[in-house]
Amino acid sequence: MHRESFFRDGQQRQPYQDELLNRLLRGCFGEIDAASIALLRQHLEWVEIAGGQTLLEQGQPGDSMYLLVSGRLRAYVRDENNGHGRAAAAGGVHGQRMLGEITRGQIVGEMSLYTDEPRMATVVAIRDSVLVKLGKEAFDRLLASSAQVSVALTRQIIQRLKQAHAPTVYVRPITIGLLPVSNGLDLVGLAAQLALQLQRIGRVEVIDAMRIDEELNAPEATLGPGAMADMQRRMTLFLDRVEANADFVLLLADPLPTAWTERCCRDADELLLLADASQPAVIHPNEKACLLNRPARTEVAEVLVLLHEADLPAPRGTRAWLDRRPVADHWHVRPALDSDMARLARLLSRTATGLVLAGGGARGLAHLGVYRALQEHGIEVDCVGGTSIGAVMATYVASDRPWPMVMANARRAFVTNPTGDWNPLPWLSLFRGHRLRRILETAVTDLLGADADVEDLWKTWFCVATNYSHAREQVLRRGRLVKALLASTSIPGALPPVLHEGELLCDGGSFNNFPVDVMRAQRGIGRVIGIDLDFRQPLRVDLDEVPSGWALFIDSFRPLRKRRYRLPSLAAYLMTVMVLYSISRSRRSRELTDLYFNPPLDRVGLLQWHRFDRIVQRGYEHGVSVLAERAKAATETPKPLDPSGPR
Repeated sequence: MHRESFFRDGQQRQPYQDELLNRLLRGCFGEIDAASIALLRQHLEWVEIAGGQTLLEQGQPGDSMYLLVSGRLRAYVRDENNGHGRAAAAGGVHGQRMLGEITRGQIVGEMSLYTDEPRMATVVAIRDSVLVKLGKEAFDRLLASSAQVSVALTRQIIQRLKQAHAPTVYVRPITIGLLPVSNGLDLVGLAAQLALQLQRIGRVEVIDAMRIDEELNAPEATLGPGAMADMQRRMTLFLDRVEANADFVLLLADPLPTAWTERCCRDADELLLLADASQPAVIHPNEKACLLNRPARTEVAEVLVLLHEADLPAPRGTRAWLDRRPVADHWHVRPALDSDMARLARLLSRTATGLVLAGGGARGLAHLGVYRALQEHGIEVDCVGGTSIGAVMATYVASDRPWPMVMANARRAFVTNPTGDWNPLPWLSLFRGHRLRRILETAVTDLLGADADVEDLWKTWFCVATNYSHAREQVLRRGRLVKALLASTSIPGALPPVLHEGELLCDGGSFNNFPVDVMRAQRGIGRVIGIDLDFRQPLRVDLDEVPSGWALFIDSFRPLRKRRYRLPSLAAYLMTVMVLYSISRSRRSRELTDLYFNPPLDRVGLLQWHRFDRIVQRGYEHGVSVLAERAKAATETPKPLDPSGPR
C-alpha cells in the first residue's frame, strides 16, 4: 500500500528533514534528553505514501506506529448509518465517518501497540505524505530501555483518549492552494493581501510558477522527459523544505490548467476555489482538468471563495455556484476590505470567532445589545448561528450591515407582537403564523435588498430546528432564509410547522436552544462566544397538592407579592417543558464557550416585544459589564483578550 524508504545512507534524506524530525520529536514527546532522542531515532524508519493511499486499515493487526513529518492524513471509522445523514455530510465517504485529520507532528497508530488489538480506524493520505515508523519490536525495546520515552508515549495515549469523543475538528491547513475558477482574477495581488493578514498569525511563504522556475533554474516547458523527472524530484524537495519552515504556504495556481496547477491541487491541505461572483457560475477549465479526475480518497477540502465589490449590499446567486460543485464550505470576501481579508485569514488559520445566540422570545432582543458591546470592544465575529429568536438576531450579525440600519430594521420588525394572529381553526396551531412570516419577509428584504437565501449572507450562518418527522435536531445552512427562520421559530402548538423536503420542522429549542456544539464543529472556528438566555432557578413549591383551577383564578387577582401560589402559568409551563432537554444540555454548552454572556432578563416576559429598547439596553449594559470584567482580569495575566481570536 505504501513504499518505505530507509534513508540511512544519507543520499536521499535532506538536512532539513533531520532538523524537522528532531523538532517534531521534541514537540511530540516533550523535553526528553538528547540520549533518548538519539535512541528513538535509531529505531525509526522513513515511509512515503501517495495521496489517496491507505496507511492503516480498521480491523487489521497493529504492528507499528507513525509520526507524520509532512503531508496530511485523515482517519475514518465504519459508520453504522452506512454513510448517510449527518455523518456523511461531516466529511465521510460511503459507509465511513470521518474522525479527524492528522497533521505534521502528530502520532497515529500507537493505541494498537499498547493494547495488541486491531486497528480502531482507517487512516488515508489526502496528499503525498512523509512519515517515520516505529515497529512493534522496536517499540517494546524502547519502553524497556528508556523511562523518559515510555512516559512520553503514555502521555500521548492519555491525550488521545481525552479527544476520543470530541466533535470533529478541522485542523489548520499548512499548505493552501489558491485555484482560480474565474477568468481575469488578480491572483498575485489577492495572495499578497492574504499573506499580509496571515503574517499576524505565523510565517507565510507564497509560491507560484515563476518562483518555481527561478528556484529550479529551468522553465518546465523547456525540459525533456529525463530532465522533467529530475525537476519534479527537486520541486518536491523544495516544496517540502519550504513547508518545513513555514506556518502557511500559499500555492498560487496558473490561470489555466498546467502541470503546476495540477501540482498545487495535489499538494494542498485545503484548496480555495477563487471565483468572481459577478461572472456566470460555470465550471472552469481548471476544475475540469484538475479536480474532476483526482485519485479516489484524496478528498482535500475545497472551499469556494466568492469575490465581490466592496460596495455590494449583499451577495446574490450563491446557490448557482454551490449547486455546480461539491465544495466543503463557501466564504464571501470583498478583497478591497481589510476586514474581509482578515476574516478569511482567521478562517484559514482556525482562529475565527463564532457567535452563538440562544432562543427565548422577546428576551432575544438583548442579543443586539450584547453584539453592540462586542463591536465597541473591537471583537470581530466571523460566523454566527442560533436557535429561534437567536437565529433571527444572528441574521442581523451575518448581514454585516451598519449598526443604525440593523437597529432600525429590528425596531420596525419587533416593536409589536409577531404572534398575534389567532387561528380560528386551531388544528395545528393557536396562531396562523401569517404575521410572523410577513414580518420576517419584510425584514429580510429591507435588510438584504431581496428575498435572499441563507448562502447569500456575508458571514457564515446556521440555525437549528427540530425535525418532527425524525425526532431529531436539524441544522439548516442552505435554502431560503425566511423559510429557515420560520422553521427555527415555529413554537409547537403556537405556530404551524414548516414543510422542508417532505418533513415537518418546528422550533429548534426542543433539542438545542443554545447550539454551541454546532458552532464548535464549524470549519475555521477557534473561539466561541455564547449569549445565553436561560435564567431558570430550581423551582420549589411548598404545597402538598396543586390547587384547583378556581383557587388559582382567584389568586391571580391578588398583587404579585401577596399571591399564595408560586406556580408557572400554563404558557410558561408548556414552554419550559418543550425545552427541558435543551436546558439539561446548558451546562455542557456553557463549558464549550470561551466567552459567556447571560443577560439578567428574569423579569422580561417571552412576549414583551413592546419593551424593545429596554431589552436591547439591558443586553448592552450586561455586555459592557462582562467585557470590562474580562479586560480587568486580563491585565493581571500575560494573555489579554485578543479580538482576532487565539493564536
